[in-house]
Amino acid sequence: MNLSGEQIIGSEFHPAGNRRQFAAVNPATGAVLEPQISEATCDDVNSAVCAAAEAFELYRKLTTSRRATFLENIGEQLMAAGAELIARAYEETALPRTRLEGELVRTVNQLQLFAQQVRSGFHLEVRIDLGQPERAPAPKPDLRAMQIPLGPIAVFGASNFPLAFSVAGGDTASALAAGCPVVVKGHPAHPGTSELAGRAVMRAIRKNQVPPGVFSLLQAENTNVGAALVQHPLIRAVAFTGSLAGGRALFDLACSRSEPVPVYAEMGSVNPVFFLPKIVEDRGASLAAALVESLTLGVGQFCTAPGLVLVIKDGATEFFLHEVESCLAAKPPGVMLHDGIKQNFLAGLNRLSSVDGVERSDRPSPFPGGCLAAPAVLRTDAKTLLDNPALAEEVFGPSAMVVVCDSRGEMLRAAERLQGQLTASVHGTHDELLGSRDLLEILERKAGRLLINNFPTGVEVCASMHHGGPYPATTDSRSTSVGHYAVKRFLRPVCYQNFPQELLPEALCDLNKLNLWRLVDGSMSRDDL
Repeated sequence: MNLSGEQIIGSEFHPAGNRRQFAAVNPATGAVLEPQISEATCDDVNSAVCAAAEAFELYRKLTTSRRATFLENIGEQLMAAGAELIARAYEETALPRTRLEGELVRTVNQLQLFAQQVRSGFHLEVRIDLGQPERAPAPKPDLRAMQIPLGPIAVFGASNFPLAFSVAGGDTASALAAGCPVVVKGHPAHPGTSELAGRAVMRAIRKNQVPPGVFSLLQAENTNVGAALVQHPLIRAVAFTGSLAGGRALFDLACSRSEPVPVYAEMGSVNPVFFLPKIVEDRGASLAAALVESLTLGVGQFCTAPGLVLVIKDGATEFFLHEVESCLAAKPPGVMLHDGIKQNFLAGLNRLSSVDGVERSDRPSPFPGGCLAAPAVLRTDAKTLLDNPALAEEVFGPSAMVVVCDSRGEMLRAAERLQGQLTASVHGTHDELLGSRDLLEILERKAGRLLINNFPTGVEVCASMHHGGPYPATTDSRSTSVGHYAVKRFLRPVCYQNFPQELLPEALCDLNKLNLWRLVDGSMSRDDL
C-alpha cells in the first residue's frame, strides 16, 4: 500500500514540503499508522477552489453521456482498488471487513444511480411553456426553464462512513452528477482511506479526459482548513455529515459571508421509536432483541440509530424492558471509530444519567479501555423528559433513553415536544396503527422518514429515499443526502424567455435530441416541438 500523505489539488499530488503533519491511529490497537499526512494550508484551499472554478465551465458543458460514464468509471476504479481500500479502512476505523465490503458496494451503487439519473435528464426538470404571440389582451412569451449546476462544492467527509459518505461518497457523487466540481475536506480519522479513494477519482478523471480541477482532496486535523473552505468566495454550497456543533459552525460561517451560500448539513438525530401496548404484549421479547440489535449496530455509530424509545406503562412493559436489559447485557463492548467519539459518548451518558429521575443500566464494566465502548440503556418517565428536553438530545454511540409514559396522551405530548429528526418509527398491531393517526401526523411534522414496524438503521439508496429532516437533524429539511433528490442540492433553476433556438441549452430546444421527458404546456412529452 503506497500512500504519499500529500494533498491532491486539481487531481495532482502536491509535495508536502516543510509542514505540520499528523497520522491516523488504529482505534483497536492504538498503533500510529504510516505515513505521516501533511497538513493542508489556507493557500492549498485557495489553489483547490480556484482550480475547481476554472474547471467548472468546461465540466458543466460535458455531454450527459460523458458525465455519466465518468461517474461509472469512478465506481470501477474504486472496485479495482477494493482490497487496498478495505484493508486500510479496517486499520483506520476498526469497522468489520464485511461492513466495509458492503459500504464499498453501496458507494459504487450510488455512483451508478447518479449516472443513470444524468443519462435520463431527470434532474434537469425541463419545463417549456410555448409562446402565444397572438394571445389577447397580451401576448404570452415563450418561457423555458431547467436546472443548472451551482459551481464548486465543498464536501466534508464523515467519520462513520469512510467510503459511502466520504471522498467518493454520496455528496461527491451527487455534486459531480449535477455538473459541479468538488473540493473534499477528508476526515482526519481515516486519511489513508481518503487518499486511496482520491486516487481512484484521479484515475477516472484521466481516463475520461475530465478537467482536472473537478476534484481536489485536502487533509487536515485543524478546523482552520474547513473554515477557510466554507468561507472561500468561489465555493457555491457545502455538504457535511457529522455533529450538530460541527454542522452549525459551518452553517454560521457560510451565513456570515458577504455572499451567503447554502450548507446542507446532516447533524444527528435520536430517531425516536414508539412501541404501542398490544404489540409489546404480543411480541415483547422479539421486539426487545431487535431494538438492541439496531441500537448496537456498528457500535451505535449510525446517524439513524434509535436513541429514544417510548412505551406506555401497562402489564407487559416491565417484561419488555427486562428483555431489553438482558439482550443488552449479552452484547460485548465494541471499538468506536476514534478516541474523540468514545470520550464524547461517555460524556453524553454521564450528562444524561446525572439528571434526577433518570436510571442507567449498562454492563458491569461500562468504561472499558482504549476506544472500546459498552452499550447502555437509560430509563426515565415522560414527566422528566418533558421537564428536561435535553434528555432527547443525541448521544452518538450504543445507547438509548427509554421513556415510560403513563398514558397514550402523555406519549402524544412527548412526541409533540420532540425536535426535528431524520426518522421516527412506530410499532403496533394493525388496529393500533389505524388508531394512531394523531401520533403519525405529529411525527410527520418532526421527521424526514417514517417507519412502521421497522427499525431505522439501514438507508436504502434509491429514488424514493429521503435522508433528511427538520432542524437540528439537518440545516434544510427540504434536502436529502441519499437518493435521487440529493442532486437537487447543487442545482438552481433558470428561466429563458423568448430565446432563439440557437442560444437555448440543448435540453430546451424544440428538437429533443436528448430524448428527455419534458413538461410542455402542462403535459409530459418526449416529442419534438
